[in-house]
Amino acid sequence: MITAYTLVRIRSLFAVAMLSGIYSLVGASLYLVMDAVDVAFTEAAVGAGISTVLMLGTLSLTTRMEKMPKKFSPLPLAIVTVTGGLLIYATLDMPPYGDPSAPIHHNVSIHYVEKSGAEVGMPNIVTSVLASYRGYDTLGETSVIFTAAIGVMALIGRSRRRGGRTKTSSGKKKDAA
Repeated sequence: MITAYTLVRIRSLFAVAMLSGIYSLVGASLYLVMDAVDVAFTEAAVGAGISTVLMLGTLSLTTRMEKMPKKFSPLPLAIVTVTGGLLIYATLDMPPYGDPSAPIHHNVSIHYVEKSGAEVGMPNIVTSVLASYRGYDTLGETSVIFTAAIGVMALIGRSRRRGGRTKTSSGKKKDAA
């Protein structure tokens, strides 16, 4: 909560990029504590790793400080508050964390434990789930990340070409063709 609050209040974009990486590392640590090692690894690699690098790369092409908005608008705060309230309300129907009577412990997990060795051919249940059952999910995540990276690179390249004037090696400005 402290990191998220600081992210909202700070105006230095470099500090925002660094704090967002810290936020992702804290999230990865929480996933690790909840024994979701694959999710923790993905959050650390994507959230703290490549996202921070992309933000720093973008920051090198822009200014270091955020421009102050002209006036305060309560609409974004209202939208975020309502969305957060709805998400919290939706969690009230979820079973408590670790509840042995939760549906996840009676349907899918039993199938994975009993049949993954025969269906996939790997003796390790975790490997069979990640490599086979969640293979398309992982491929989809990789495709989304690749598409986002291509989009960012296209936007950065486009903004460089729009400048209209570039510096020559002697430091004089000339019109871009």
